[in-house]
Amino acid sequence: MRFGASVWPWRWDAPYDTGITRIADAGFRATELIAWNRTVLDEYYTPATIASLRKLLAGRDMVLSQFIVDNRGMASADPAVRGPAVDMFKKGVEVAAELGAGIINTVTHLPFEIQFPFITDRPHMQTFSQPVPSDLDWKRNYEEYVQTLIECCEHAGAAGLKYSLEPHPFRYGANIEGLLRLIEAVDSPVLGVNLDPSHLFPVGDLPHIAVYRLAPHVLHCHFSDNDGETNVHWRPGMGKINWAHLMQALKDTGFDGVISLEFEDVPGVSRGVEDVPGVYKGNADATDEFVGEYETALAFLTGLAEKVGLKVE
Repeated sequence: MRFGASVWPWRWDAPYDTGITRIADAGFRATELIAWNRTVLDEYYTPATIASLRKLLAGRDMVLSQFIVDNRGMASADPAVRGPAVDMFKKGVEVAAELGAGIINTVTHLPFEIQFPFITDRPHMQTFSQPVPSDLDWKRNYEEYVQTLIECCEHAGAAGLKYSLEPHPFRYGANIEGLLRLIEAVDSPVLGVNLDPSHLFPVGDLPHIAVYRLAPHVLHCHFSDNDGETNVHWRPGMGKINWAHLMQALKDTGFDGVISLEFEDVPGVSRGVEDVPGVYKGNADATDEFVGEYETALAFLTGLAEKVGLKVE
């Protein structure tokens, strides 16, 4: 297995070449790239940029562990919204394959595109809820979402890619049970899970139990620590997750993929132009203090991995 780092906390918005270089300099052997919207997918990930990124990764002996597309709308009840979301996924598959990634990733999607409150704001809100119409057809919406995932899996599989679905609070597949239900319904060898403890822990799942129950579907991991109440993304060791238990579970289940560190809520993080409540703002590129958080985490997690017998490349 390898330790990597998601590029966006280092450099939220494209271009990403400097972010990749800094990640490599900090001692990581893998990274992830992202398209936040269709415009970025079309205008940044051109053939010339893809060739340049591949050369940069190869020169630093790094792998691109996942390519992420933020294709919101896949669980909309409106075909006119779902269609472009699927088209973005299909374009993302093409870009992922050209970049040399073996996995394409999305988070699970919001039912009906309901805009739930940001979970990072939960401690500050007196009433934490979201009204919804009483006549929504939840059964049909779920079935349409499953069919949309099947279409995406077929497209990813045809390109030789796996599809890692990432749990997220308030969405379909927010917890272990929801993920298992989706995996069973989609019934595709292409579909797996991007295990994100900071998304699972605040909805009531212990991350190491998630590994045992979701094996062998765990394709990739996002690691950050958490308070068990919100989906903050801290450095491992700064929250409530038991990392020794989690590493042991990965060893027991034969995980040999990439553990990508994703610290979105630590001092010095890079954030984009979108105003997201409850997060640090103001850095186009992550600061040196932020880099220190990653270097500390890499040493901590490498030690735990070696202690349980995980081979780290």
